[in-house]
Amino acid sequence: MTTRSCLAVILAAGEGTRMKSNLPKVLHKIAGLEMVGHVMNTARAAGADALAVVIGSGAEHVRAAVAAFSDGDEIPEAFTQEERLGTAHAVLATRPAIERGYDDVLVMFGDTPLVAPEALSALRARLSGGVDVAIMGFRTDRPNGYGRLIENKGVLAAIREDKDCSEEERRITFCNAGMMAIAGRHAIDLLDSIGNQNAKGEYYLTDIVEVANQKGLSVAAVEASFEDALGINNRAELAEAEAIWQSRRRFQLMLDGVTLIAPETVYLSYDTDIGADTVVEPNVWFGPGVRVGEGAQIHAFCHFEGAVIEAGAEIGPFARLRPQARIMENAKIGNFCEVKKSRIEPGAKVPHLAYIGDAVVGEKANIGAGTITCNYDGFNKHRTEIGAGAFIGTNSSLVAPLTIGAGAYVASGSVVTDDVPDDALVFGRARQATKEGRGREMREKLEAAKKAGK
Repeated sequence: MTTRSCLAVILAAGEGTRMKSNLPKVLHKIAGLEMVGHVMNTARAAGADALAVVIGSGAEHVRAAVAAFSDGDEIPEAFTQEERLGTAHAVLATRPAIERGYDDVLVMFGDTPLVAPEALSALRARLSGGVDVAIMGFRTDRPNGYGRLIENKGVLAAIREDKDCSEEERRITFCNAGMMAIAGRHAIDLLDSIGNQNAKGEYYLTDIVEVANQKGLSVAAVEASFEDALGINNRAELAEAEAIWQSRRRFQLMLDGVTLIAPETVYLSYDTDIGADTVVEPNVWFGPGVRVGEGAQIHAFCHFEGAVIEAGAEIGPFARLRPQARIMENAKIGNFCEVKKSRIEPGAKVPHLAYIGDAVVGEKANIGAGTITCNYDGFNKHRTEIGAGAFIGTNSSLVAPLTIGAGAYVASGSVVTDDVPDDALVFGRARQATKEGRGREMREKLEAAKKAGK
């Protein structure tokens, strides 16, 4: 089957009305990625050579989102369904793509984000085995509302909508998942042969089964899981799909050698990558763009996005890594620290209560509690470079642009505004002055003022 060419047609023209949202339904996210993005990624994983996405008239924001999912030289094509005349009509909006002549045509939906590549591959396998139309189905003990797959002696005879089923057909628990694979050589003829003799005057893709049978072609049903078929129509179903996706991904990470102490409390994004022997404690959020190397230690209540954590690093608890933070081998970011657009080099430590932004912290340097890089002047961001082995004392403010040399020592409580040479000691604070007895005088004065109501 790997030698067969494949076009994936993805129907993504749905609106967001049932989601109670101005955002088109397919642009709502699961694990940080739009639903239609999940579907496109799955199509590629199932071997699709090209993607044709059908959008609604005026849905330019969907078109822009689709265009962003280019994969090397392969850019998804967007086709507009100007009128909403049914699912078969929507598929035919991609006629120019279908007519290029693919062996397999997969039909998918932009609001079914959990379908697995294996389920699509099973459809394609039936085509490679000689079937002309393969329909994805699932079994449920609560089939009400779903179209039924009507089989006759092992042959799929029809797809019957729930409202049109006889009493006997209503007892069928094998239901239509919506997705299908069509032999490319028959696709246009079958789609063009679907009529609109129904109450709505629409062209239903489900009628392709009866059309194919009438033409003497072979049709088969392929069973998938309920999760593969789960479509999203409201926020409750979106949350259900999120939970399923998270459970799948956590399970796979643990099989791959990652320890999740309380898996149900760890949130992962679609592209989260965590190396083996890493330990993740409870209540950690991995936003998009996070990569963790092997053997890292992620303590509880951390929040990451767009960050790289290299092998053996230790993070948290209660740490935040923002985009372009890179924590290198065996470096440490402690509790209540925030790092943004900075490189913390091997063995360096930012143990607690610090903000490091637009900076480089050199190898084995130490950043004292309460230290901040003052990187923003109200208009522009500026860079701080801290050399290897430098020691930054507690409660220091490093005013960028600034370079602190290797092995330098910054005294606690300093405000550093000028570059510091290697191995220098710098004090950037006022000299302490002690006034004997003045504490008592000030206390008595304040107490008298309070009694006088001043």
